[in-house]
Amino acid sequence: VQLQASGGGLVQPGGFLRLSCAASGTIFSIRRMAWYRQAPGKQRDLVAEITSGGSTYYADSVKGRFTISRDSTKNTVYLLMNSLKPEDTAVYYCNVDGTSFKDFSSWGQGTQVTVSS
Repeated sequence: VQLQASGGGLVQPGGFLRLSCAASGTIFSIRRMAWYRQAPGKQRDLVAEITSGGSTYYADSVKGRFTISRDSTKNTVYLLMNSLKPEDTAVYYCNVDGTSFKDFSSWGQGTQVTVSS
């Protein structure tokens, strides 16, 4: 299973971006879709996740500003990021857990988000 992420870029503080991540290949079911981010010199941290049942989780630092959603018909997960701050600058990675011919946990290639004036 392969993931293709898109939507990153340069945005001013207070602006918004929407990230997308599409999963392709033979997929029988998806249990969880998530976004992580990694700033230079820091570890990769979970930003948000959404389960097959629709339950969501957000890191405290993004609650109220970011929204994760999914289109199950397209095996695609989105991250709408509002009120962006310079500290949101990072490479954002999508992660999908599911079942193909066996269980899988796949990562996207990462997309750079830079928040700067």
